[in-house]
Amino acid sequence: MQTCVCVRQGIPLNPSGLSPAPCSRMASKGAAMASFHLAVKTIGRSAGRSATAAAAYRAGVEITDERTGLVHDYTRKQGVEHSALVVPTDAPAWANDRAALWNAAEQAETRKNSTVAREYEIALPAELSAEARRELALGLAREISERHGVAVDVAIHAPGREGDQRNHHAHLLTTTRRIGPEGLGEKTRELDQKTSGEVERWRGRWAEMQNVALERAGSVERVDHRSHQRQGIEQEATVHMGPSATAMERRAEHQAMREGRAYEPVTMVGQHNAGVIERRGLRQYIERGTEWLRDAGQRISGRLHAFAATLSGAVDRDRRDAAEAQRQEQLAAERAREQAQERQQAQEREKVADKFRTIAGKREAGAHGYGDHNSDWKATPEALRKAVDAYNGANQHTKDLYIEQIQREPQMARAVGQLLHERELVLQRDRGMSL
Repeated sequence: MQTCVCVRQGIPLNPSGLSPAPCSRMASKGAAMASFHLAVKTIGRSAGRSATAAAAYRAGVEITDERTGLVHDYTRKQGVEHSALVVPTDAPAWANDRAALWNAAEQAETRKNSTVAREYEIALPAELSAEARRELALGLAREISERHGVAVDVAIHAPGREGDQRNHHAHLLTTTRRIGPEGLGEKTRELDQKTSGEVERWRGRWAEMQNVALERAGSVERVDHRSHQRQGIEQEATVHMGPSATAMERRAEHQAMREGRAYEPVTMVGQHNAGVIERRGLRQYIERGTEWLRDAGQRISGRLHAFAATLSGAVDRDRRDAAEAQRQEQLAAERAREQAQERQQAQEREKVADKFRTIAGKREAGAHGYGDHNSDWKATPEALRKAVDAYNGANQHTKDLYIEQIQREPQMARAVGQLLHERELVLQRDRGMSL
């Protein structure tokens, strides 16, 4: 299957633009060789995300979500160097319109937890020119579109003003369904299965494409998509920073800049990663000097081994501390979710108690519609009528205990709430028949 490219927007780089937060971690690569990064992620409703919002943000445009009515306006976003749509040649004409494409992707999914888009987040070689980087990203988009029959929305972002200036990167947002003359069709299930090897295949292919481009540009740099372990290189790993830790570190960095002082990590994960990066540099220095140290004699070599052992112990301690910090953050988040759920349930029980108290008050006061022979009162379930009359016949202390029981006991609140709901259904039906 062949593909065609429809360029939707080419925005010049604004030097004051900031790159998006998810891309900032690409900048931590060493300067000794070209960096490699290709990560495949999903955009799902279960996480409160949408394809229309993702496309608007990455391209720096405005898209109205026809399903929800929300307007996603990112026209003031800076740092978008280029954006383009790559679609199969037999795709309908509307697929070349960004808003129409992603609204169709949203409307094609009916489940509340549907995956509505897939994203390939890639680092672009800083050693290449802007034109070469653009052609490289579009080339990958064409191959993805041809292999899987999907539409690909390409957005190339410039490095952030405050980040590493080598952090050129692109976002390739793809549909999760193949697109043909009839529009969006079947799901690309091969990309949902880890056992298919498709993602790893794209990582290898992306490394090949970059190395060809680097060689063509006369650069000696090369990339390798394999992990250090698969390459036979021992390298201490950093710990993944979650959204909350990343936000805390970003605020601390900005605060340090405003106060004119050096930035220091404030979270345990950030401190661990900073230590890892520092030790990596130290180890590179040690490795470059190993041959010279060997010639200097066994005494210096012995000290080096002792120092390496000390570093290893520090690495193990830092890793354990970082893992524990991450576990505590997860526990705190879980507790917060449980407390929020408890508050919501308490509010629902309070509403049930208020409705019951209101009906009982109107019945006791002889309000219109609450007499024995009134049709509205007869529509009330018998169990609820008995409960209301028993409540009105009790003393104030007993009444308070009954209301408190509804407010505090979920089972009691559900029983009374069900009766109230049945009453409302009957009243609505009777009113509908009388019209």
